[in-house]
Amino acid sequence: MAGRDLQGTQTLAAALADLKGVGFNLATYILAERKIDPRSRVGSLSDNQIADLEKSVKDIAGLKLPTYLLNKQKDMGTGANMHLIGSDLDFAIRNGIEMEKNMQSWRGIRHFLGLKVRGQRTRTTGRKGRTVGVKKVKMMRGGGPAQTATQAPAAPKKEEK
Repeated sequence: MAGRDLQGTQTLAAALADLKGVGFNLATYILAERKIDPRSRVGSLSDNQIADLEKSVKDIAGLKLPTYLLNKQKDMGTGANMHLIGSDLDFAIRNGIEMEKNMQSWRGIRHFLGLKVRGQRTRTTGRKGRTVGVKKVKMMRGGGPAQTATQAPAAPKKEEK
């Protein structure tokens, strides 16, 4: 179903939730719409039920489901509500991110820079692949910080009498 083999020992709701783009809640809604028990096993279905279920999974937007269950609401290109599964979902997500980068929206710029996009804290988290911590300066014998090659030596202090 949808390019994947489902295990016959799993319950229907769990097996449908294994498909990319179909979660557990959506799976139970689909099974309720088709009047199939979600606790029954995949191996116990007849060929007609499997064909009907496969047709329902391919056209989820055609079922009478609430729109908040769909993963592509008000598509920017068409304005339609639709639901994508499998590789179509991956392709649509990748295209959406590229479109935002090309528009140079705030989200697109954050994606381009590799920063967090959804308003999360970035002061202390999200440092994957970057330098973490404070760089220490080696101390000289005199107790002050060591001089680097670009710094000129400090003038000696005059003693006051």
